[in-house]
Amino acid sequence: MANRIIDLFKSQRKKIFAAGNLQQILGLALLFIIAALISPVSRRSGQNIFLSIDNLTDIMRQVSEKGIIALGMTFVILTGGIDLSVGSVLALSATFTAKMLTAWKPVGMIWPVEITVVIIMAMAMCTAFGALQGTLIARLKVQPFIITLAGMIGIRGFARFLTTNENIDIGFGQDISSLFANTVSNKAIVISVFIVLAIVFGIILARTVFGLQVKSVGDNPVAARYAGLPVTRTLIFTYAISGLLVGIAGVLHCAQNHQGNPNDGVSYELDAIASVVIGGTSMSGGKGTITGTIIGAFILGILTNMFRLKGVDINVEMMFKSVIIVIAVWMQMPRRTKRAAKQQIKTA
Repeated sequence: MANRIIDLFKSQRKKIFAAGNLQQILGLALLFIIAALISPVSRRSGQNIFLSIDNLTDIMRQVSEKGIIALGMTFVILTGGIDLSVGSVLALSATFTAKMLTAWKPVGMIWPVEITVVIIMAMAMCTAFGALQGTLIARLKVQPFIITLAGMIGIRGFARFLTTNENIDIGFGQDISSLFANTVSNKAIVISVFIVLAIVFGIILARTVFGLQVKSVGDNPVAARYAGLPVTRTLIFTYAISGLLVGIAGVLHCAQNHQGNPNDGVSYELDAIASVVIGGTSMSGGKGTITGTIIGAFILGILTNMFRLKGVDINVEMMFKSVIIVIAVWMQMPRRTKRAAKQQIKTA
């Protein structure tokens, strides 16, 4: 029996390594063990704080919001692109949701329907912004960096214009905005939304024609056009998906923070990109998985939680994360490229 298991593992080993997630899984497991070992202990119960159910579910909730953004970023980076506007789109989604709910006048509908209408409106608006950016990238042939950088600036300005640069606070009473915040901010709901979206978009990427087209466009856009693939449509849909997912994350952000702040979401694009890169997705496009992105998001989430429990300065945390990102990218580089880089260093 043992020999059969060994033979089975050997036969599947190449497939496991081809999936590109083994290193990330081992890294996540190692980080989890380290975090548990160095975690402080509760003075009251003597329990390991990191391993407590409350702390682990808090990590999952914190990972969920940025993880949803990272799902969309995975599709974008797989096409060989980048989306720098996600932080601004999140702020727009949150402020729009808060503004609509606080200004909502009863029209005879029951409150779950009213909240659903506002959420759909926020998601539709963010999807439209994403599709617009995708259209500009695909039609004008301008670099995604430039288009989404402009989007980051313009959408942030639109969010501030929408609220006259002020926070829109949501109370804790019984009005519709408070009911929205109290309901949608529930830890189980936030985590469940992330899990469902991860499963859905993981299937889309791995099991559908569109997922194959995304990877093909990122791997070689010229060959994809010659092969008759709908490159323009694929890019538009990809950035629309990114906008949709950021819109959902913005709704959750609004509920959890009980406010819509047009200045929120700063540097969220960096966290999303870091999750994708640490998860093994190639920045040049064509190679990556949703599973890897989820693992990358949890690596960053556990790392952040570990530092916060130990009271480490946030600036040290940022420096440490930057090192991890560089190492993650270096590990993804083909051996030939690594050898060439080392040779250049020697000859310089």
